[in-house]
Amino acid sequence: MKQLEVQILGQGYLLGCPEGGESRLLEAVERVDTAMCRIRDAGKIRARDRIAVLAALNLAFDLADRSMAELQARREQPVVPTATPALSPEQDDPRLTALLQRLDVCLGSDGQLL
Repeated sequence: MKQLEVQILGQGYLLGCPEGGESRLLEAVERVDTAMCRIRDAGKIRARDRIAVLAALNLAFDLADRSMAELQARREQPVVPTATPALSPEQDDPRLTALLQRLDVCLGSDGQLL
């Protein structure tokens, strides 16, 4: 494992980094440093540990927002049905049949999970 020396909020850190992950690690360091500097420069908080916690929360919140937006975008994409060949009873896998029966029970009469 490779080690990189970085600066976050003016403090030096020696971080372990997997081979080939240097650019991603440096991008992450830049995001954390920027978030922490922004909080520090706002002038209301001076303690490094509090700045770090707030920066982590802000970054996690942004990540959650991005994940929700991607999930919503996937839900809004139209589903294109694909033709699947019908299986004859002798080709049915009993595990598949059991799974389909369990799904039918879970989905109920309206075919919706929720």
